[in-house]
Amino acid sequence: MKNNMMCDLETGVCGPGGDTEMKFIDLSAPTKKVDLYYVTDPICSHCWALEPVLRKFESQYGQYFNMHTLMGGLLEKWDGFADSANGINGPADVAGHWREVGEHSRMPIDGTLWYDNPIESSFIPSRVFKVIQKKNPELANVFLRRAREALFAFNKNIAQDDMLIDLVDRIGLNGEEIIRQSKLPEADTSLHEDFQLVRQLGVRGFPTIVMLNEEKKGVKIVGARALEQYLAALQQMLPGDTLQPKQLSSLLSLIQKEKLLFSREIEEFYAIEEKDFQTFVSKQLANADFKTKEVLGEKYISIIG
Repeated sequence: MKNNMMCDLETGVCGPGGDTEMKFIDLSAPTKKVDLYYVTDPICSHCWALEPVLRKFESQYGQYFNMHTLMGGLLEKWDGFADSANGINGPADVAGHWREVGEHSRMPIDGTLWYDNPIESSFIPSRVFKVIQKKNPELANVFLRRAREALFAFNKNIAQDDMLIDLVDRIGLNGEEIIRQSKLPEADTSLHEDFQLVRQLGVRGFPTIVMLNEEKKGVKIVGARALEQYLAALQQMLPGDTLQPKQLSSLLSLIQKEKLLFSREIEEFYAIEEKDFQTFVSKQLANADFKTKEVLGEKYISIIG
């Protein structure tokens, strides 16, 4: 045939194609060269404070790294535990520290359970996380989020069986079975494997994010930091790449995925001011059934149904 014939997808017209040269195209996603280890704990208040930034970082730049969530083992038991640097020698001392973190970060933290219903050990929900992670890594992170909401904002003891069963049931798994498995030796072994890796990474506190390249060289970022610092670290790991952020999802898509979001999280995600929160939400969710509530002076939204 003399002419290169084709049907134009836009016009619907079939005829000579024009271009006869072959063109090389690359539709592959960026090769994930970076392993990102997020060392955390279900009862770490600064990890809760980091959630707005970490969500945006992962949403926009997650295509450049493989994320691994590791349990750090913050509180095995109260007997013999002390955090002198933060003035914590017993459960009641945690409440004041948590309040400060909540006020500074605007991620709501109640903390009064430390007076009358203190968490016995963070290893208990951590083992549940590990059981779920082996079955479904994505649901493990959903469980971790739900557990933190329950603990920090709504003052629930996430080391008690009934609360854990309810949390696991609500993410679509069999709560009783998962909690039973979390008490078996295998779950404890799995948890201590995390601890071993955390030690190898040289991590001593939470939250800590460690980024490693293929040569196992990298950067360590300790504490809850601004988005720009995580982005700068990632760019340092990929010096030859121009990092292109993914487009942010709509608020409707985000809330359908997350189920519940606090004002501070929405402000961070969409770079809006606190004073513009209600107007932004009302406009973005104009055709959705949602409710706005408040806890500890901070607004949050959830989808009805």
